[in-house]
Amino acid sequence: MELRELKSFLKIMEVESFSRAAKELGYSQSALSVQIHSLETELGVRLFDRLGKQVALTPPGRELARRVLPILQEVAEVENVMHNRPSTAVLRLGMIESLCKAHMPQIMDYVSRNLPHFHITITIDSPSILLDALNHNKVDLVYVLDKPLFDMKWVKVFQKRENIVFVCSQDSPFARRTDVPLEEVIRQPFFLTEKADNYRLSLDQRLAARQLALEPLLEVSDTGFILDMVQRNLGLSFLPQYVVENCPFRDRLRILRVRDFQMHMYRQLFYHKDKWLTQAMKVFLQLAQQENPPDEGPDRQEISRKKRKGSCMG
Repeated sequence: MELRELKSFLKIMEVESFSRAAKELGYSQSALSVQIHSLETELGVRLFDRLGKQVALTPPGRELARRVLPILQEVAEVENVMHNRPSTAVLRLGMIESLCKAHMPQIMDYVSRNLPHFHITITIDSPSILLDALNHNKVDLVYVLDKPLFDMKWVKVFQKRENIVFVCSQDSPFARRTDVPLEEVIRQPFFLTEKADNYRLSLDQRLAARQLALEPLLEVSDTGFILDMVQRNLGLSFLPQYVVENCPFRDRLRILRVRDFQMHMYRQLFYHKDKWLTQAMKVFLQLAQQENPPDEGPDRQEISRKKRKGSCMG
């Protein structure tokens, strides 16, 4: 097997197209096809199923990809050492916008001070698009907020519950009220994130179940802009509580107490089960887990309570 054949194989897997892979690698499509045919002949297996213009890995192809990724990483590190180049730790993150704003500043503070050879690329998109990118090796890790998500192809590093709340300006009449009827709340002007998935989709579904609907004044993906509009008392919004608590306008905002309405979503961090954990991935996972210690279950909570009680008595 030649390294160029293995690199070509991984590029085709990533973009799911011989023509696109050839263009990105600087080969003709026929030359790329010859490489893959040579690799398949040497291994005695078919690596790709051709489905029109798209291609998909066969089971032997998936096994080869799992084994080849760490080999090529080692080769790159050897080349860096031989050429006396600093080894750059490359990390491709997929995140939703609100988690990026809330959690990446702390991580980047550590990275910039302690890991000068890190190179991080962040893709901002909806959970469904990011998880599809994870399945096709276009990102290394995905950090999303959504209902609990499960797939045999993914490893879930952690899952943390987050409140999703209605928010208004401190100058709004709603700021001084408790137990506000939902029907009254949704009649106000609203600034919302775009219809896609996670909490916006869940809100629409919950309202539809009550035969209600909300028509926002504005839809935009930028939660910072939304909260700027809210603090100006131009309308209400519906956002994760951590977004409200971490925004520059937090002192001018109030969380509404809506009658008989609560919603939770879950922060979840994933990588693909067949993905070789690079050093950059390991560092990020360690930093993320330090920020998100495991939740205490009922048994651990009872043990902690007894320890505190015993300590007080002693």
